[in-house]
Amino acid sequence: MLRGFNNLIRLLFVVRTLARFDALFLLDELERAPFYVKLVRVILPLFAVGAASRKDLRKGERLAFALQELGPSFIKLGQALSVRSDLLGEEIAQDLGNLRDRLPPFSFEEAKETIEQELEHSLDTLFVEFDPKPIAAASIAQVHFAVTEEAVAAPTDEDPDAVSIVRKKVAVKVLRPGIEKAFERDLRLFFWIADLVERFQPNFRRLRLRQIVEVLEQSVSLEMDLRLEAAAAAEIAENFANDPDFGVPTIDWQRTAKRAMTQSRVEGISLSKTEEMVEAGHDMEKISANVIRVFLSQVLRDGFFHADMHHGNLFVDDDGRLIAVDFGIMGRMDRETRLFMAEMLYAFLIGDYKRAAEVHFEAGYVPRKKSLDAFTQACRSIGEPILGKPVSEISIGRLLVQLFQITETFEMETQPQLLLLQKTMVTAEGVAQSLNKNVNFWEVAHPTVEAWMRENMGPEAKAAQIVNDGLTFARKLPHLVSKTDRLLSRLEEEGDQLLNRNSGTGKSNASSQVGQTLMFACGLISGAALTYLLIQL
Repeated sequence: MLRGFNNLIRLLFVVRTLARFDALFLLDELERAPFYVKLVRVILPLFAVGAASRKDLRKGERLAFALQELGPSFIKLGQALSVRSDLLGEEIAQDLGNLRDRLPPFSFEEAKETIEQELEHSLDTLFVEFDPKPIAAASIAQVHFAVTEEAVAAPTDEDPDAVSIVRKKVAVKVLRPGIEKAFERDLRLFFWIADLVERFQPNFRRLRLRQIVEVLEQSVSLEMDLRLEAAAAAEIAENFANDPDFGVPTIDWQRTAKRAMTQSRVEGISLSKTEEMVEAGHDMEKISANVIRVFLSQVLRDGFFHADMHHGNLFVDDDGRLIAVDFGIMGRMDRETRLFMAEMLYAFLIGDYKRAAEVHFEAGYVPRKKSLDAFTQACRSIGEPILGKPVSEISIGRLLVQLFQITETFEMETQPQLLLLQKTMVTAEGVAQSLNKNVNFWEVAHPTVEAWMRENMGPEAKAAQIVNDGLTFARKLPHLVSKTDRLLSRLEEEGDQLLNRNSGTGKSNASSQVGQTLMFACGLISGAALTYLLIQL
């Protein structure tokens, strides 16, 4: 009861802020709502000081400003909603997609206290230089530049124990004070609102709002532990260890803890500074294509991708290499989901709408009761206008947005695991197009997608899968034989008991049952042995 009251008070503050920015239009969409929600909708605008000054902005822009003022949790919520064009409309979703979590920095004293408490050493001991002014401040953390010194062995003939002092430029990321409690409070509110919407708006249940908040909760919980971000950076670095055109900063594990992380400093130009990159002589077409290639390699090849690939998190170094930072938001996709995405995109982009529809049914995303032919027609309505345009105008991001818009007609449940992918794909395409307006996502993506499909879905891949399944079975074979041997011994004992208790036809029936069971067990062993022999051959 108390929690519900606290949520209501917090909701009143949130709605008042939305009213100040004239962003209460979302409540107009609720046909059935609790009485107090309707009351709030009527009363709060009367106290919405400054709302009139926002009338010149679009709905999505007003909502984005309101969410920024409400703080980090709501900025993250806005970023999550930016992929829900089926819920908010395409224009509002695009405006929320421009939401940037640029917030005022917290004090150097608070950053120092956090670092020293987490790393259990004084700041002067850890760093020989530390810039008190942050170079970036976001919703969850801020970043300071610093310099470390380390003694490295440098033996010589005269002095085998000689060492040299090596200085390294680093960047130190520090969590905001009290950020965990702030997110915990607001996430409780989000769950409460999601439950209310699903209760009073049955048509919204297919959107699985609670699961979307759960995805947000999981993402935020990972961001709150900088050791996990460091591990993600190390995993991406390992996946691209032999890639000459992509890199990530090196983690300083000795100066990394839950609320503070140290990594090598990136020396390069942010992809948001197009003019500087041109002046430096970088090949913009190559960098643009590299953004798409790297993203698809992460998604399809590794099933582990950077889910926040906006301009501010991407740099290009002097050698033209793409460098990514900020691995707090990561996405994972199992092999089955990757197969679905690859085959679905490929079917759309070669105009095989029947196959595109079949893939959705096979994945269970469209209810079986729906018509395959009707869904094929819907897929064609999305694909034809896109394929009819010049290649420079084809947008994979727009294709995904339009695809999600037909979910209501076919009662498709929202797939939370795909929302992060959709958001990242649209962002990556936007970054690539900002560097080269003529870049075509599909032209660049086609070789990567096609090669991955050939490797994972072609005859060789299927044969390899059969062999792999056989080897898995072979490893289990000794245990299976042992278990079957015990079963045979038990059946023999029970058979003797049955024969002793029965006579005449009863004895015959019992004998027949035991014989059939023994034949089945023997067949099981024979089949296992035959499979094992075939694998060995």
